[in-house]
Amino acid sequence: MTLLVPLYVHPAADPEAWRLVTGAGERVHGVVLNPADGPGPAPDPAFLSAARALRAAGTLVLGYVDLDYGMRPEAAVTGDLDRHRDWYGADGCFFDQVPADRSALPRCRRLVRAARQRGAGTVVLNHGVHPAPGYARIADLLVTFEGPWPVYLSSFTRPRWTARHPPERFCHLVYEVPTALAGVAARAAGERGAAVSCAVAGSLPNPWDAPPPALYGEAP
Repeated sequence: MTLLVPLYVHPAADPEAWRLVTGAGERVHGVVLNPADGPGPAPDPAFLSAARALRAAGTLVLGYVDLDYGMRPEAAVTGDLDRHRDWYGADGCFFDQVPADRSALPRCRRLVRAARQRGAGTVVLNHGVHPAPGYARIADLLVTFEGPWPVYLSSFTRPRWTARHPPERFCHLVYEVPTALAGVAARAAGERGAAVSCAVAGSLPNPWDAPPPALYGEAP
């Protein structure tokens, strides 16, 4: 089990959080870099330093790009990809709010191809739910659950098609997890077919403003 960490807090506001994630080594699959719901209007020196430190530690830097469930113009999406690459040297991208239906697959395939052409070695699609099976053929990692712990416990189901792919292709992002249950949440992800996960105690509107308790050694 490895961690995909969306760390949506400014490095100057919580430098210890960034040091902790940077020092986690192979426990972290990658870190989602999100200066301003994307790369922002100009390079941010604090995020430049954070990205440089992550890469030096051998951790994937994934630039956050919002698809707005297919509503954002493609030029805006590719512009974000270019800025993440040019400013922060991103190793790949984390497409957020990705549509899950089959009809959106051709457009998503074009965007993934555009990311690859721009040097993205790793492409993550965050649907937050299980998408149509075809999405598994175009991305390296699918986030097939994002939501609160009570919903994860009560409502999660796993479609049969997921069994055709290794668990390393799936990720679950769970928030509102009591700190004492962070280890339980990680084990639950593994049992539900995801070898990559992140369980945090935070809640909306931004549950991802701190590292997961697992990195603090607080997960049993």
